[in-house]
Amino acid sequence: MPDGGMPLARLVDAAAALAATRSRTTKTQVLAEVLRDLDPAEAEAAVGLLLGKLRQGSIGLGYRTVLAAKRSAGVRGAGDTPLTVADVDAVLDEIAGLAGSGSAGARSAALTALLERASAEEQDFLVRAFTGEVRTGALEGVLTDGLAKAVGLPVADVRRAVMLSGSLPGTVRLALTSPEALADVGLRVFTPVQPMLASTAATAEAALEVTGEASVEHKLDGARIQVHRDGDEVRVYTRSLADVTARVPEIVEATRALPVESVILDGETLMLDDDGAPRPFQDTMSRFGAGETREQVLAPRFFDVLHLDGEDLIDRPLRDRLATLERIAPAYRIDGEVTADPAVAERVSRDALAHGHEGVMVKAVDSLYAAGRRGKHWVKVKPVHTFDLVVIGVERGSGRRQGWLSNLHLGARDPEGEFGPAGGFVMVGKTFKGLTDELLRWQTETFPEFATDDTGWALTLRPEVVVEIAIDGVQRSSRYPGGVALRFARVKRYRVEGAPRQGAVPDVKPADEADTIQTLRAMLRD
Repeated sequence: MPDGGMPLARLVDAAAALAATRSRTTKTQVLAEVLRDLDPAEAEAAVGLLLGKLRQGSIGLGYRTVLAAKRSAGVRGAGDTPLTVADVDAVLDEIAGLAGSGSAGARSAALTALLERASAEEQDFLVRAFTGEVRTGALEGVLTDGLAKAVGLPVADVRRAVMLSGSLPGTVRLALTSPEALADVGLRVFTPVQPMLASTAATAEAALEVTGEASVEHKLDGARIQVHRDGDEVRVYTRSLADVTARVPEIVEATRALPVESVILDGETLMLDDDGAPRPFQDTMSRFGAGETREQVLAPRFFDVLHLDGEDLIDRPLRDRLATLERIAPAYRIDGEVTADPAVAERVSRDALAHGHEGVMVKAVDSLYAAGRRGKHWVKVKPVHTFDLVVIGVERGSGRRQGWLSNLHLGARDPEGEFGPAGGFVMVGKTFKGLTDELLRWQTETFPEFATDDTGWALTLRPEVVVEIAIDGVQRSSRYPGGVALRFARVKRYRVEGAPRQGAVPDVKPADEADTIQTLRAMLRD
Protein backbone atom coordinates (compact mmCIF):
# COMPACT_ATOMS: atom_id res chain seq x y z
CA MET A 1 0.00 0.00 0.00
CA PRO A 2 1.07 3.64 -0.49
CA ASP A 3 2.47 5.52 2.49
CA GLY A 4 -0.94 7.09 3.11
CA GLY A 5 -2.61 3.70 3.46
CA MET A 6 -5.30 1.98 1.45
CA PRO A 7 -7.09 4.23 -1.07
CA LEU A 8 -10.80 4.55 -0.37
CA ALA A 9 -11.42 3.62 -4.00
CA ARG A 10 -10.18 0.12 -3.17
CA LEU A 11 -13.04 -0.33 -0.69
CA VAL A 12 -15.50 1.17 -3.16
CA ASP A 13 -14.47 -1.36 -5.82
CA ALA A 14 -14.68 -4.20 -3.31
CA ALA A 15 -18.14 -3.13 -2.19
CA ALA A 16 -19.32 -3.06 -5.80
CA ALA A 17 -17.91 -6.55 -6.40
CA LEU A 18 -19.61 -7.86 -3.26
CA ALA A 19 -22.96 -6.38 -4.25
CA ALA A 20 -22.69 -7.87 -7.74
CA THR A 21 -22.49 -11.52 -6.63
CA ARG A 22 -24.38 -13.97 -4.47
CA SER A 23 -21.50 -16.44 -4.36
CA ARG A 24 -20.07 -16.77 -0.86
CA THR A 25 -16.84 -18.10 -2.38
CA THR A 26 -16.47 -15.00 -4.55
CA LYS A 27 -17.31 -12.67 -1.67
CA THR A 28 -14.74 -14.42 0.51
CA GLN A 29 -12.05 -14.02 -2.15
CA VAL A 30 -12.86 -10.32 -2.66
CA LEU A 31 -12.64 -9.64 1.08
CA ALA A 32 -9.47 -11.71 1.50
CA GLU A 33 -7.68 -9.65 -1.15
CA VAL A 34 -8.69 -6.38 0.52
CA LEU A 35 -7.82 -7.52 4.05
CA ARG A 36 -4.45 -8.90 2.92
CA ASP A 37 -3.44 -5.42 1.73
CA LEU A 38 -4.65 -3.49 4.78
CA ASP A 39 -2.26 -2.00 7.29
CA PRO A 40 -3.27 -3.28 10.76
CA ALA A 41 -3.65 0.31 11.96
CA GLU A 42 -6.45 0.97 9.45
CA ALA A 43 -8.13 -2.42 9.76
CA GLU A 44 -10.90 -1.43 12.18
CA ALA A 45 -11.79 1.67 10.17
CA ALA A 46 -11.91 -0.28 6.90
CA VAL A 47 -14.05 -3.06 8.36
CA GLY A 48 -16.44 -0.49 9.80
CA LEU A 49 -16.88 1.16 6.41
CA LEU A 50 -17.41 -2.14 4.62
CA LEU A 51 -20.06 -3.25 7.10
CA GLY A 52 -21.70 0.15 7.52
CA LYS A 53 -20.81 0.09 11.25
CA LEU A 54 -18.39 2.91 11.89
CA ARG A 55 -15.50 2.40 14.30
CA GLN A 56 -16.56 5.59 16.10
CA GLY A 57 -20.11 4.34 16.65
CA SER A 58 -23.05 6.73 16.52
CA ILE A 59 -21.65 10.22 15.95
CA GLY A 60 -24.65 12.20 14.78
CA LEU A 61 -24.48 11.42 11.06
CA GLY A 62 -28.19 11.17 10.39
CA TYR A 63 -29.60 10.55 6.94
CA ARG A 64 -30.63 14.17 6.38
CA THR A 65 -27.28 15.51 7.57
CA VAL A 66 -25.33 13.20 5.26
CA LEU A 67 -27.50 13.88 2.20
CA ALA A 68 -27.37 17.64 2.80
CA ALA A 69 -23.57 17.48 2.94
CA LYS A 70 -23.49 15.44 -0.28
CA ARG A 71 -25.64 18.00 -2.07
CA SER A 72 -23.32 20.78 -0.94
CA ALA A 73 -20.11 18.97 -1.78
CA GLY A 74 -20.08 18.66 -5.54
CA VAL A 75 -17.58 16.16 -6.99
CA ARG A 76 -13.78 16.17 -6.72
CA GLY A 77 -11.92 17.26 -9.83
CA ALA A 78 -9.48 15.01 -11.64
CA GLY A 79 -5.89 15.12 -10.40
CA ASP A 80 -6.70 15.78 -6.76
CA THR A 81 -5.00 13.60 -4.14
CA PRO A 82 -7.04 10.39 -3.72
CA LEU A 83 -8.82 9.83 -0.43
CA THR A 84 -7.58 7.04 1.81
CA VAL A 85 -9.28 5.01 4.50
CA ALA A 86 -7.10 6.81 7.05
CA ASP A 87 -8.29 10.20 5.74
CA VAL A 88 -11.93 9.22 6.23
CA ASP A 89 -11.25 7.77 9.68
CA ALA A 90 -9.48 10.96 10.79
CA VAL A 91 -12.48 13.10 9.79
CA LEU A 92 -14.84 10.74 11.60
CA ASP A 93 -12.66 11.03 14.71
CA GLU A 94 -12.89 14.81 14.39
CA ILE A 95 -16.69 14.67 14.07
CA ALA A 96 -16.97 12.27 17.02
CA GLY A 97 -15.13 14.78 19.20
CA LEU A 98 -17.53 17.66 18.46
CA ALA A 99 -19.94 18.66 21.21
CA GLY A 100 -21.79 21.65 22.58
CA SER A 101 -22.92 24.86 20.93
CA GLY A 102 -22.13 25.02 17.23
CA SER A 103 -21.27 21.33 16.98
CA ALA A 104 -24.02 20.61 14.45
CA GLY A 105 -22.66 23.23 12.05
CA ALA A 106 -19.09 22.06 12.57
CA ARG A 107 -20.16 18.47 11.95
CA SER A 108 -21.84 19.41 8.67
CA ALA A 109 -18.85 21.47 7.58
CA ALA A 110 -16.38 18.66 8.28
CA LEU A 111 -18.57 16.15 6.48
CA THR A 112 -19.03 18.41 3.47
CA ALA A 113 -15.29 19.04 3.26
CA LEU A 114 -14.65 15.29 3.29
CA LEU A 115 -17.19 14.61 0.55
CA GLU A 116 -15.75 17.44 -1.57
CA ARG A 117 -12.57 15.37 -1.81
CA ALA A 118 -14.40 12.23 -2.94
CA SER A 119 -15.26 11.01 -6.42
CA ALA A 120 -18.91 10.38 -7.28
CA GLU A 121 -18.49 6.66 -6.59
CA GLU A 122 -16.72 7.34 -3.30
CA GLN A 123 -19.42 9.78 -2.26
CA ASP A 124 -22.12 7.20 -2.89
CA PHE A 125 -20.19 4.58 -0.89
CA LEU A 126 -19.57 6.95 2.03
CA VAL A 127 -23.20 8.06 2.18
CA ARG A 128 -24.29 4.43 2.41
CA ALA A 129 -21.56 3.55 4.93
CA PHE A 130 -22.40 6.53 7.16
CA THR A 131 -26.13 5.77 7.13
CA GLY A 132 -25.81 1.99 7.55
CA GLU A 133 -27.08 1.31 4.03
CA VAL A 134 -24.06 -0.43 2.49
CA ARG A 135 -25.99 -3.66 1.70
CA THR A 136 -23.05 -5.36 0.01
CA GLY A 137 -23.71 -8.78 1.47
CA ALA A 138 -20.36 -8.45 3.31
CA LEU A 139 -21.80 -9.73 6.54
CA GLU A 140 -19.68 -10.64 9.51
CA GLY A 141 -19.59 -14.35 8.69
CA VAL A 142 -18.33 -13.82 5.16
CA LEU A 143 -15.76 -11.30 6.32
CA THR A 144 -14.56 -13.77 8.94
CA ASP A 145 -14.05 -16.35 6.21
CA GLY A 146 -12.19 -13.73 4.16
CA LEU A 147 -9.91 -12.97 7.09
CA ALA A 148 -9.06 -16.65 7.50
CA LYS A 149 -8.13 -16.84 3.83
CA ALA A 150 -6.11 -13.62 4.03
CA VAL A 151 -3.92 -14.76 6.93
CA GLY A 152 -3.81 -18.46 6.07
CA LEU A 153 -5.51 -19.80 9.20
CA PRO A 154 -8.32 -22.36 9.57
CA VAL A 155 -11.73 -20.70 9.43
CA ALA A 156 -12.71 -22.38 12.72
CA ASP A 157 -9.78 -20.73 14.53
CA VAL A 158 -10.69 -17.28 13.25
CA ARG A 159 -14.39 -17.74 14.05
CA ARG A 160 -13.49 -18.78 17.57
CA ALA A 161 -11.30 -15.70 18.06
CA VAL A 162 -14.13 -13.46 16.84
CA MET A 163 -16.54 -15.21 19.15
CA LEU A 164 -14.37 -14.91 22.23
CA SER A 165 -13.17 -11.37 21.61
CA GLY A 166 -16.65 -10.10 20.80
CA SER A 167 -15.15 -7.84 18.14
CA LEU A 168 -14.73 -8.67 14.46
CA PRO A 169 -12.83 -5.43 13.67
CA GLY A 170 -10.53 -6.03 16.63
CA THR A 171 -9.91 -9.60 15.51
CA VAL A 172 -9.05 -8.39 12.01
CA ARG A 173 -6.49 -5.98 13.43
CA LEU A 174 -4.98 -8.64 15.69
CA ALA A 175 -4.80 -11.21 12.88
CA LEU A 176 -3.13 -8.78 10.50
CA THR A 177 -0.64 -7.81 13.22
CA SER A 178 0.15 -11.31 14.45
CA PRO A 179 -1.91 -14.26 13.13
CA GLU A 180 -0.51 -16.63 15.75
CA ALA A 181 -1.88 -14.36 18.49
CA LEU A 182 -5.42 -15.47 17.68
CA ALA A 183 -4.73 -18.75 19.47
CA ASP A 184 -4.33 -16.83 22.72
CA VAL A 185 -7.76 -15.18 22.54
CA GLY A 186 -9.89 -16.62 25.33
CA LEU A 187 -13.24 -16.14 27.05
CA ARG A 188 -13.14 -13.31 29.57
CA VAL A 189 -15.77 -12.14 32.01
CA PHE A 190 -17.01 -8.65 31.01
CA THR A 191 -16.02 -9.21 27.38
CA PRO A 192 -19.37 -10.16 25.78
CA VAL A 193 -19.31 -12.78 23.04
CA GLN A 194 -21.48 -13.02 19.97
CA PRO A 195 -24.58 -15.11 20.75
CA MET A 196 -25.14 -18.53 19.24
CA LEU A 197 -27.89 -18.39 16.60
CA ALA A 198 -30.50 -20.82 15.33
CA SER A 199 -31.77 -22.08 12.00
CA THR A 200 -35.50 -22.67 11.49
CA ALA A 201 -37.90 -25.55 10.96
CA ALA A 202 -41.64 -25.77 10.40
CA THR A 203 -42.35 -28.20 13.23
CA ALA A 204 -40.71 -29.54 16.36
CA GLU A 205 -40.66 -33.00 14.79
CA ALA A 206 -38.81 -31.65 11.74
CA ALA A 207 -36.33 -29.86 13.98
CA LEU A 208 -35.68 -33.06 15.95
CA GLU A 209 -34.85 -34.87 12.70
CA VAL A 210 -32.02 -32.35 12.25
CA THR A 211 -30.67 -32.27 15.81
CA GLY A 212 -31.21 -35.78 17.10
CA GLU A 213 -31.75 -35.96 20.87
CA ALA A 214 -32.35 -32.42 21.98
CA SER A 215 -33.41 -30.04 24.68
CA VAL A 216 -36.81 -28.78 23.52
CA GLU A 217 -37.35 -25.45 25.26
CA HIS A 218 -40.02 -22.76 25.28
CA LYS A 219 -39.03 -19.89 22.99
CA LEU A 220 -39.76 -16.67 24.83
CA ASP A 221 -40.83 -13.45 23.13
CA GLY A 222 -38.32 -11.32 25.00
CA ALA A 223 -34.99 -9.53 24.64
CA ARG A 224 -31.79 -11.59 24.36
CA ILE A 225 -29.37 -10.91 27.21
CA GLN A 226 -25.88 -12.06 28.18
CA VAL A 227 -25.07 -11.64 31.86
CA HIS A 228 -21.54 -11.52 33.27
CA ARG A 229 -20.60 -11.58 36.95
CA ASP A 230 -17.30 -11.46 38.81
CA GLY A 231 -17.68 -11.21 42.55
CA ASP A 232 -20.33 -8.56 43.26
CA GLU A 233 -19.89 -6.83 39.92
CA VAL A 234 -22.52 -7.71 37.30
CA ARG A 235 -22.94 -6.45 33.76
CA VAL A 236 -25.76 -7.16 31.33
CA TYR A 237 -25.35 -7.02 27.54
CA THR A 238 -27.82 -7.08 24.66
CA ARG A 239 -27.84 -9.27 21.57
CA SER A 240 -25.71 -6.60 19.86
CA LEU A 241 -23.29 -6.64 22.86
CA ALA A 242 -24.33 -3.20 24.15
CA ASP A 243 -23.97 -2.72 27.90
CA VAL A 244 -27.43 -2.11 29.42
CA THR A 245 -26.60 -2.84 33.06
CA ALA A 246 -28.00 0.47 34.32
CA ARG A 247 -31.40 -0.26 32.76
CA VAL A 248 -31.96 -3.65 34.41
CA PRO A 249 -31.24 -3.47 38.16
CA GLU A 250 -33.57 -6.40 38.86
CA ILE A 251 -31.47 -8.67 36.62
CA VAL A 252 -28.32 -7.47 38.36
CA GLU A 253 -29.84 -8.27 41.76
CA ALA A 254 -31.00 -11.73 40.66
CA THR A 255 -27.57 -12.60 39.24
CA ARG A 256 -25.74 -11.29 42.29
CA ALA A 257 -27.79 -13.67 44.45
CA LEU A 258 -26.68 -16.80 42.58
CA PRO A 259 -24.29 -19.17 44.44
CA VAL A 260 -21.30 -18.44 42.18
CA GLU A 261 -18.15 -16.34 42.17
CA SER A 262 -17.92 -15.72 38.42
CA VAL A 263 -20.30 -16.66 35.63
CA ILE A 264 -21.41 -15.88 32.06
CA LEU A 265 -25.05 -16.67 31.32
CA ASP A 266 -27.04 -16.60 28.08
CA GLY A 267 -30.78 -16.02 28.13
CA GLU A 268 -33.68 -13.66 27.64
CA THR A 269 -35.61 -11.17 29.69
CA LEU A 270 -39.28 -10.34 29.48
CA MET A 271 -42.12 -8.82 31.45
CA LEU A 272 -44.59 -11.21 33.05
CA ASP A 273 -48.15 -10.77 34.31
CA ASP A 274 -49.03 -11.56 37.92
CA ASP A 275 -49.99 -15.07 36.84
CA GLY A 276 -46.64 -15.59 35.09
CA ALA A 277 -47.91 -15.14 31.53
CA PRO A 278 -45.68 -13.14 29.18
CA ARG A 279 -46.57 -9.54 28.47
CA PRO A 280 -46.54 -8.32 24.84
CA PHE A 281 -43.11 -7.91 23.28
CA GLN A 282 -43.60 -4.14 23.01
CA ASP A 283 -44.14 -3.89 26.78
CA THR A 284 -40.88 -5.75 27.40
CA MET A 285 -38.93 -3.57 24.99
CA SER A 286 -40.45 -0.38 26.39
CA ARG A 287 -39.38 -1.35 29.91
CA PHE A 288 -36.02 -2.66 28.66
CA GLY A 289 -35.25 0.70 27.11
CA ALA A 290 -36.44 2.86 30.00
CA GLY A 291 -34.67 1.47 33.03
CA GLU A 292 -36.37 3.61 35.67
CA THR A 293 -39.84 2.01 35.93
CA ARG A 294 -39.12 -0.41 38.73
CA GLU A 295 -42.80 -1.36 39.28
CA GLN A 296 -42.67 -3.04 35.87
CA VAL A 297 -40.17 -5.77 36.57
CA LEU A 298 -38.17 -7.67 33.96
CA ALA A 299 -37.74 -11.36 34.68
CA PRO A 300 -34.49 -13.04 33.63
CA ARG A 301 -34.70 -16.50 32.09
CA PHE A 302 -31.49 -18.38 31.27
CA PHE A 303 -30.94 -21.21 28.80
CA ASP A 304 -27.14 -21.57 28.78
CA VAL A 305 -24.01 -21.02 30.86
CA LEU A 306 -20.67 -20.33 29.14
CA HIS A 307 -18.33 -19.86 32.09
CA LEU A 308 -18.40 -20.72 35.78
CA ASP A 309 -15.91 -19.89 38.50
CA GLY A 310 -12.84 -19.71 36.30
CA GLU A 311 -13.77 -22.57 33.95
CA ASP A 312 -14.90 -22.06 30.35
CA LEU A 313 -17.80 -24.33 29.41
CA ILE A 314 -18.27 -23.49 25.72
CA ASP A 315 -16.39 -26.63 24.60
CA ARG A 316 -18.51 -28.90 26.76
CA PRO A 317 -21.74 -30.44 25.38
CA LEU A 318 -25.04 -28.73 26.00
CA ARG A 319 -26.24 -31.54 28.29
CA ASP A 320 -23.38 -30.72 30.68
CA ARG A 321 -24.03 -26.98 30.48
CA LEU A 322 -27.71 -27.49 31.21
CA ALA A 323 -26.89 -29.62 34.25
CA THR A 324 -24.62 -26.84 35.51
CA LEU A 325 -27.32 -24.24 34.87
CA GLU A 326 -29.87 -26.31 36.77
CA ARG A 327 -27.49 -26.48 39.71
CA ILE A 328 -26.73 -22.75 39.95
CA ALA A 329 -29.93 -21.08 38.72
CA PRO A 330 -32.91 -23.48 38.88
CA ALA A 331 -35.39 -20.66 39.53
CA TYR A 332 -34.46 -18.94 36.28
CA ARG A 333 -34.42 -21.93 33.91
CA ILE A 334 -36.54 -21.84 30.76
CA ASP A 335 -39.08 -24.67 30.69
CA GLY A 336 -38.39 -27.63 28.44
CA GLU A 337 -37.54 -31.32 28.16
CA VAL A 338 -34.67 -33.38 26.80
CA THR A 339 -36.03 -35.93 24.34
CA ALA A 340 -35.51 -37.82 21.10
CA ASP A 341 -39.24 -38.54 20.79
CA PRO A 342 -41.10 -36.41 18.18
CA ALA A 343 -44.35 -36.78 20.12
CA VAL A 344 -42.76 -35.30 23.23
CA ALA A 345 -41.21 -32.46 21.20
CA GLU A 346 -44.61 -31.62 19.69
CA ARG A 347 -46.22 -31.72 23.13
CA VAL A 348 -43.66 -29.22 24.47
CA SER A 349 -44.32 -27.03 21.43
CA ARG A 350 -48.08 -27.01 22.08
CA ASP A 351 -47.46 -26.27 25.74
CA ALA A 352 -45.23 -23.31 24.87
CA LEU A 353 -47.89 -21.82 22.59
CA ALA A 354 -50.59 -22.41 25.20
CA HIS A 355 -48.52 -20.41 27.70
CA GLY A 356 -48.31 -17.46 25.28
CA HIS A 357 -44.75 -18.05 24.06
CA GLU A 358 -43.50 -17.88 20.46
CA GLY A 359 -42.78 -21.55 19.95
CA VAL A 360 -39.82 -23.75 20.88
CA MET A 361 -36.06 -23.99 20.50
CA VAL A 362 -34.74 -27.46 19.71
CA LYS A 363 -31.06 -27.83 20.69
CA ALA A 364 -28.84 -30.85 20.14
CA VAL A 365 -27.71 -32.01 23.58
CA ASP A 366 -24.23 -32.92 22.33
CA SER A 367 -23.63 -29.52 20.68
CA LEU A 368 -20.93 -27.07 21.74
CA TYR A 369 -21.55 -23.32 22.01
CA ALA A 370 -20.80 -21.89 18.54
CA ALA A 371 -21.16 -18.17 19.09
CA GLY A 372 -22.18 -16.02 16.18
CA ARG A 373 -23.00 -19.03 14.00
CA ARG A 374 -26.38 -20.06 12.63
CA GLY A 375 -25.92 -23.80 12.28
CA LYS A 376 -28.08 -26.91 12.63
CA HIS A 377 -27.45 -27.57 16.31
CA TRP A 378 -30.05 -25.01 17.43
CA VAL A 379 -33.34 -24.90 15.53
CA LYS A 380 -36.23 -22.54 16.27
CA VAL A 381 -39.82 -23.48 15.57
CA LYS A 382 -42.41 -20.69 15.44
CA PRO A 383 -45.88 -20.74 13.90
CA VAL A 384 -46.02 -18.62 10.75
CA HIS A 385 -49.08 -16.49 10.10
CA THR A 386 -49.99 -15.40 6.56
CA PHE A 387 -52.17 -12.47 5.53
CA ASP A 388 -53.30 -10.99 2.24
CA LEU A 389 -52.34 -7.32 2.29
CA VAL A 390 -52.26 -4.58 -0.32
CA VAL A 391 -49.16 -2.81 -1.68
CA ILE A 392 -49.77 0.92 -1.16
CA GLY A 393 -46.25 2.10 -1.94
CA VAL A 394 -42.79 0.94 -2.98
CA GLU A 395 -39.28 2.37 -2.52
CA ARG A 396 -36.47 2.40 -5.06
CA GLY A 397 -33.70 -0.03 -4.16
CA SER A 398 -30.04 0.61 -3.45
CA GLY A 399 -26.84 -1.45 -3.53
CA ARG A 400 -27.48 -4.71 -5.37
CA ARG A 401 -31.11 -3.63 -5.87
CA GLN A 402 -30.15 -0.32 -7.47
CA GLY A 403 -32.52 0.35 -10.38
CA TRP A 404 -35.28 -1.91 -9.06
CA LEU A 405 -38.43 -1.14 -7.10
CA SER A 406 -37.87 -2.98 -3.86
CA ASN A 407 -39.14 -2.15 -0.35
CA LEU A 408 -42.93 -2.62 -0.15
CA HIS A 409 -45.31 -0.47 1.90
CA LEU A 410 -48.10 -2.75 3.11
CA GLY A 411 -51.69 -1.84 3.95
CA ALA A 412 -54.57 -3.67 5.65
CA ARG A 413 -58.19 -3.02 4.71
CA ASP A 414 -60.27 -0.82 7.03
CA PRO A 415 -63.86 -1.58 5.97
CA GLU A 416 -65.56 0.47 8.69
CA GLY A 417 -63.22 3.46 8.51
CA GLU A 418 -62.06 3.02 12.10
CA PHE A 419 -58.61 4.43 11.31
CA GLY A 420 -59.28 6.43 8.15
CA PRO A 421 -61.72 6.59 5.24
CA ALA A 422 -64.21 3.68 5.19
CA GLY A 423 -63.02 1.04 2.77
CA GLY A 424 -59.50 2.46 2.72
CA PHE A 425 -56.18 0.86 3.65
CA VAL A 426 -54.08 1.42 6.78
CA MET A 427 -50.31 1.03 6.58
CA VAL A 428 -49.02 -1.74 8.84
CA GLY A 429 -45.38 -2.13 7.82
CA LYS A 430 -42.68 -2.48 5.18
CA THR A 431 -40.66 -5.37 3.82
CA PHE A 432 -38.12 -6.29 1.17
CA LYS A 433 -37.73 -9.86 2.46
CA GLY A 434 -38.60 -12.78 0.23
CA LEU A 435 -38.19 -10.86 -3.01
CA THR A 436 -36.40 -12.87 -5.68
CA ASP A 437 -34.79 -11.25 -8.71
CA GLU A 438 -37.80 -12.41 -10.71
CA LEU A 439 -40.19 -10.63 -8.35
CA LEU A 440 -38.06 -7.49 -8.26
CA ARG A 441 -38.04 -7.39 -12.04
CA TRP A 442 -41.82 -7.88 -12.16
CA GLN A 443 -42.42 -5.17 -9.54
CA THR A 444 -40.21 -2.72 -11.41
CA GLU A 445 -42.05 -3.35 -14.67
CA THR A 446 -45.55 -3.45 -13.18
CA PHE A 447 -45.84 -1.00 -10.29
CA PRO A 448 -45.42 2.25 -12.30
CA GLU A 449 -48.78 1.43 -13.90
CA PHE A 450 -50.38 1.82 -10.45
CA ALA A 451 -48.42 4.91 -9.37
CA THR A 452 -50.29 8.02 -8.23
CA ASP A 453 -47.23 9.90 -6.96
CA ASP A 454 -43.43 9.69 -7.28
CA THR A 455 -41.20 11.41 -4.70
CA GLY A 456 -37.99 10.26 -6.36
CA TRP A 457 -37.24 7.64 -3.73
CA ALA A 458 -40.69 6.02 -3.56
CA LEU A 459 -43.93 5.56 -5.49
CA THR A 460 -47.41 5.81 -4.00
CA LEU A 461 -49.62 3.14 -5.56
CA ARG A 462 -53.33 2.68 -6.09
CA PRO A 463 -54.32 0.02 -3.53
CA GLU A 464 -55.03 -2.77 -6.00
CA VAL A 465 -52.09 -5.22 -5.83
CA VAL A 466 -52.65 -7.97 -3.25
CA VAL A 467 -49.65 -9.79 -1.83
CA GLU A 468 -49.54 -12.72 0.58
CA ILE A 469 -47.26 -11.86 3.49
CA ALA A 470 -45.87 -14.25 6.13
CA ILE A 471 -45.27 -12.77 9.58
CA ASP A 472 -44.18 -14.06 12.96
CA GLY A 473 -46.72 -11.87 14.71
CA VAL A 474 -47.67 -8.26 15.33
CA GLN A 475 -46.78 -5.63 17.87
CA ARG A 476 -48.21 -2.38 19.10
CA SER A 477 -46.95 0.63 17.17
CA SER A 478 -47.44 4.38 17.48
CA ARG A 479 -45.84 4.80 14.06
CA TYR A 480 -48.84 3.57 12.09
CA PRO A 481 -52.41 4.88 12.43
CA GLY A 482 -53.86 1.42 13.09
CA GLY A 483 -51.65 1.06 16.17
CA VAL A 484 -50.19 -2.23 14.96
CA ALA A 485 -47.06 -3.24 13.03
CA LEU A 486 -45.99 -6.51 11.43
CA ARG A 487 -43.12 -8.53 12.88
CA PHE A 488 -40.60 -10.12 10.49
CA ALA A 489 -42.76 -9.69 7.39
CA ARG A 490 -41.71 -11.41 4.17
CA VAL A 491 -43.31 -11.93 0.76
CA LYS A 492 -44.73 -15.36 -0.04
CA ARG A 493 -46.49 -14.65 -3.35
CA TYR A 494 -48.54 -12.10 -5.26
CA ARG A 495 -52.25 -12.72 -5.79
CA VAL A 496 -52.72 -10.83 -9.05
CA GLU A 497 -52.83 -11.84 -12.69
CA GLY A 498 -49.45 -12.02 -14.40
CA ALA A 499 -47.36 -12.22 -11.22
CA PRO A 500 -44.56 -14.81 -10.95
CA ARG A 501 -45.98 -18.02 -9.56
CA GLN A 502 -43.26 -18.75 -6.99
CA GLY A 503 -43.97 -22.46 -7.10
CA ALA A 504 -47.77 -22.29 -6.98
CA VAL A 505 -50.59 -20.86 -9.05
CA PRO A 506 -51.40 -17.55 -7.35
CA ASP A 507 -55.10 -17.51 -6.50
CA VAL A 508 -56.12 -14.08 -7.71
CA LYS A 509 -57.71 -11.97 -4.97
CA PRO A 510 -59.19 -8.47 -5.29
CA ALA A 511 -58.15 -5.75 -2.89
CA ASP A 512 -61.61 -5.57 -1.33
CA GLU A 513 -61.09 -9.11 -0.03
CA ALA A 514 -57.71 -8.37 1.61
CA ASP A 515 -57.33 -8.94 5.35
CA THR A 516 -58.46 -6.17 7.67
CA ILE A 517 -56.69 -4.06 10.23
CA GLN A 518 -59.14 -5.43 12.80
CA THR A 519 -57.93 -8.98 12.10
CA LEU A 520 -54.33 -7.93 12.70
CA ARG A 521 -55.22 -6.00 15.85
CA ALA A 522 -56.96 -9.08 17.22
CA MET A 523 -53.53 -10.76 17.36
CA LEU A 524 -52.32 -8.28 19.97
CA ARG A 525 -52.21 -9.74 23.46
CA ASP A 526 -53.75 -7.58 26.15
